[in-house]
Amino acid sequence: MRHWKKILIALFAATCITNITFAEENAAPKPEEVQAPAETDSKAEPISKDVNAPSELKADEIEYDMETQQAKATGKVNVEHKPEGKNEASHLEADEVEYNVDTQQAKATGNVYIQHQNENKDPSKLNADIVEYDLQSGIMTAAGNVLLRQGTARATGKRAMYNSNTQEAYLLDDVIAIRDNVRITCDRLLSNGAGHMQADGNVYGVQTIEPDTKYPDGDTRTFMGDHVDFYPDEKNHVVIPGGGLLTSSDGDFTADFMEGWLDDEYYFGTGNAHAISPPRDMEAGGDRMEYFGKDGGKAIITGNAWAVQENNTMRGNRLTVYLADDKNLTVKPTPAKPATGAPKVEEFEVFQREREAAASRPSSVESKTADVDSKSADNLKPADTESKSAEVEKKSADTVKTGEKIFVDVDNEKNSGGKKE
Repeated sequence: MRHWKKILIALFAATCITNITFAEENAAPKPEEVQAPAETDSKAEPISKDVNAPSELKADEIEYDMETQQAKATGKVNVEHKPEGKNEASHLEADEVEYNVDTQQAKATGNVYIQHQNENKDPSKLNADIVEYDLQSGIMTAAGNVLLRQGTARATGKRAMYNSNTQEAYLLDDVIAIRDNVRITCDRLLSNGAGHMQADGNVYGVQTIEPDTKYPDGDTRTFMGDHVDFYPDEKNHVVIPGGGLLTSSDGDFTADFMEGWLDDEYYFGTGNAHAISPPRDMEAGGDRMEYFGKDGGKAIITGNAWAVQENNTMRGNRLTVYLADDKNLTVKPTPAKPATGAPKVEEFEVFQREREAAASRPSSVESKTADVDSKSADNLKPADTESKSAEVEKKSADTVKTGEKIFVDVDNEKNSGGKKE
């Protein structure tokens, strides 16, 4: 029966869209953790003479079921796929491949290597122990020693899903992602294929700066958090919405919400912002903090701001801390705005001067009341005193009636010796 199947395969190869041949091929390289494997250079003869054939399969040995259109290839397997009407192509290598000619779905096992060229973009390359690949949709599910590469970016993990058409990728477990001079480790990594990576779970990122005039020995900047959004095409833009830690050779910076551009050395944090700089013997904090690493360096702290260096403390609503190259810092406080309803300093001083001047000029009512005989003053109730003084000042009446008693006018009382009628 096995011999009969091989005869059918030979007859079918002349007419089937997918042609099956046997050829010797170099084995696909085994991926390492981060290092890219050597490129393979297949020298096998073309699998199909039909340029319209979407898929071609070759291997050392192939079993094919014409009824189910299911093929099983073993030994240096190669699959070529080029969709009609599209400027893209896929190449698959593995030790063993189960391939359905009709659905164009493949399961590759052992030293799997897949390369996909999508129009003018850099080719994407995937290495893994096992890969299930839908050649029509471009979706791959990989497991075991996964290594994914495109351009200057590469990522590893124990499991991954990848769409070769959209370049979207999702890696799980012990993930390491590298893009240019930034390296990120995390539990899970999602990339949208358009310059946005989302790292989750124990995220730790490192940017390595080569030696230059500002950093003769180079520099290392790190960021940590439970969730980090990373935009490598935007000057290595980092967002840590749940709070985290940013570090550099100058010190540590923490806050409840953090954002920064690593290439520009600009960071800001809101909510319990706190910075420590051991080289400068400086510590500062506040509700919000901005850090500018270039042009000499400075930090702007607002809301319950404070800064300490060598036991010298400065506090205010807003502080600007200048970080000098000699490790000394200059603090420029900005006075806090007065509370709502409180007079400004200038207004308060004017008010105080007017009040003092008024106190030095007694009114006519006060001078007249001071001349009233002590006995008459003792007989006056508080309400009567106010009524008496107002009446005296207004019309200087001869008598003023208060209640049932009649008192002599203040002036007349003075003239009569204070006698009552």
